[in-house]
Amino acid sequence: MRPVNRDTDTAKHPNLAGRDAGAEMLTDFSHVLVVGKSPINRVVVSKIVEKSGLKPISESPETAARALRCRIPGAVVLDGGADNKDCDALMSGIDALRRTSGRSLPSVILLSTKNGTPESLGLSSVVDAVVAKPITTERLQPVIDRLIGLGRG
Repeated sequence: MRPVNRDTDTAKHPNLAGRDAGAEMLTDFSHVLVVGKSPINRVVVSKIVEKSGLKPISESPETAARALRCRIPGAVVLDGGADNKDCDALMSGIDALRRTSGRSLPSVILLSTKNGTPESLGLSSVVDAVVAKPITTERLQPVIDRLIGLGRG
């Protein structure tokens, strides 16, 4: 017996858009995908996202790829964990979305135990900004607001 696919989000799948529809039209700037292994960190980041007037979508690294197939958020916040590699499996999927859109969407923020720029930390070119831990509203919210604003503009 095969399970029935009851996924109601398939209509929002980027591949179902017409060929002439630009991917930027499919980007939902009101949503931010929050990805991390720690449920506690995801809750903290989600609360900060809500303070920006945005809607967080909280996922583990294992389930985040499915969320990206259903909706293209305005930004993705990745909790890199102790070695900045907890969410590496998502980088190729995010890179593919960006190539499809022809723009750097969705914007990507990496929460890191190290301070620096994506280049100085040797991170993927997909990462737009690094926010050093501990995660605070004062550090993260301005970065989210700036990248969402750039994406909309």
